[in-house]
Amino acid sequence: MRKRYSPTEKAQIVLEALQEEKTLSQIAAEHKVHPNQISKWKTEALQGLPNLFTNEDRATRALQSAHEHELQELYAEIGRLTTQLGWLKKKSGLDPNTR
Repeated sequence: MRKRYSPTEKAQIVLEALQEEKTLSQIAAEHKVHPNQISKWKTEALQGLPNLFTNEDRATRALQSAHEHELQELYAEIGRLTTQLGWLKKKSGLDPNTR
């Protein structure tokens, strides 16, 4: 079974690689990760770094957050309506499960 690394763990490993105090092989051995994987994470981090300082990224995160909040509200409403529908069916005698 393959070990999965959290974003925090990946960030820590990439920071160690960027400090260049140890070789990639040493870091890989310590964290039991292949050196090529560390190189890939390092490349991804360096490519994504400029986006941290742009307003577009902030706007995207805000939009995502608003979307997730709206989705949660909609699922809650579906739950309420399903409960109400079940109750109405039961009280009206239209629910075949109550007979």
